Amino acid sequence: MLHTGLVSVTFRKLTVPAILALVKQAGLEGIEWGGDIHVPPGDLVNAKSVRQQTLEAGLQVAAYGSYYRLGTGQIPFESVLETAVALGAPTIRVWAGTVGSRDADSAVWREIVRDGQRSVELASAAGLSISLEFHPDTLTDTPQSTLKLLREIGHPNVFSYWQPPLDGTREANAQGLAEILPRLGNVHVFHWFPKYERHPLVAGAADWKAYLRIIRGNPKERFLMLEFVQDDEEQAFLQDAQVLRGWLSSYH
Repeated sequence: MLHTGLVSVTFRKLTVPAILALVKQAGLEGIEWGGDIHVPPGDLVNAKSVRQQTLEAGLQVAAYGSYYRLGTGQIPFESVLETAVALGAPTIRVWAGTVGSRDADSAVWREIVRDGQRSVELASAAGLSISLEFHPDTLTDTPQSTLKLLREIGHPNVFSYWQPPLDGTREANAQGLAEILPRLGNVHVFHWFPKYERHPLVAGAADWKAYLRIIRGNPKERFLMLEFVQDDEEQAFLQDAQVLRGWLSSYH
């Protein structure tokens, strides 16, 4: 089952109530609440409040978008986990270190695997999963390195997010997505071309319809969440939300 949502860091300047109202207006189903602004780790009172406000708005907490980086020791994972539990998030998004897979030596891999195993064990005991951010300058910067890390962590409760690599063709991105599909968690949805130039989602229709055909090949419940819209404009988000909902409705 595919659900629609928003990554809250798309609108870092908006308050929690304003984001909730905007997502309701857009007709989306859930929110990945970010750990940098809206739900900082360790503030359990705020996390519980955001959870309650989200539920009262008739929306779901799709995930906790943490900025925890495996293997760095920047903050205690326990604090991130406690916050995610208070928020009512089913999964915690984490980052696979700070070094790209080509540049990471064996020591970096060992430490990230060790921390990944520890983190997913703690999360699983609390009833949550771990989701690896699929992103440049981390060990999960290619489908192959992502699958390698998933294998080495070796736990059924760790998954990978996906978003289209900015330097890939539609064909290459689709192939990579298909490789990750058996371990795919949530998906971040946007259309940037070339590189970091943002465009309306509808301009990426051919790409995303190809990606959606692949995603539908694995019936696991997941969220497709809009992220970083053109010019950070609310109207751009509302238009993208309408497009995304239209694409998904054609599959039901």
